Amino acid sequence: MVQGVSEIAAMCVGLIGLIGAAAATGMPMWKVTAFIGENIIVMETRWEGLWMNCFRQANIRMQCKVYDSLLFLPPELQAARGLMCCSLALSGLGLLVGMAGMRCTSCFQGNERAKTIILMVAGGMQFMASFSVFIPVSWTGHAIIRDFYNPLLIDAQRRELGEALYIGWVTGAFLFASGLLFVCRRMPSDKGSFDVYQPPQLLGYKPTPAKPTLMRYHPLSTVSIPAVTAGVGRIISSFH
Repeated sequence: MVQGVSEIAAMCVGLIGLIGAAAATGMPMWKVTAFIGENIIVMETRWEGLWMNCFRQANIRMQCKVYDSLLFLPPELQAARGLMCCSLALSGLGLLVGMAGMRCTSCFQGNERAKTIILMVAGGMQFMASFSVFIPVSWTGHAIIRDFYNPLLIDAQRRELGEALYIGWVTGAFLFASGLLFVCRRMPSDKGSFDVYQPPQLLGYKPTPAKPTLMRYHPLSTVSIPAVTAGVGRIISSFH
């Protein structure tokens, strides 16, 4: 019962992590314009993401433009593209593998050892997805903080941490928790089988012994006594 609840909880937490990773990957709010100095009223707000940068001026609607080249991005955003896509693939595939190992599914039914191994593999994939989120988000946050305190940069070149970074950190925590719920379980001692059809044991077949045939017994009482006496008399008279 406890293991069944932990499996469902792992699937739910992993699904939330997958949605969060997809949101952080698509959002352009990785780097945001920093409002520092005496310039309190800023007419323009700028966001920089993995796929596009967006501008918003005063009350005008936001305009976004896709990057013309991948080489235009800084190194941390270039690496973040690949790692976040890997995180989405690992998390989604891990959830599919985890569904095959759940007790409520018919895959490998009756083989607890195989199901446990499958759930552990799914937990390992969730761990890898979690690290694939933590690395680019933390790297980008470190680059933003480093440039913010760089005295060689002017105020217009400084950026702040965007909403996508905070979503990424929370998403990594959800994926890590999902991996823990998948992995923390006891390995059964018996190996079991993988539900392969096994033919009947022909060598151990023992035929049923045949019943002996009963013969009918005719008692002497059924023979007439006068006939026997006449036969004995003929045999005696033949000797005289």
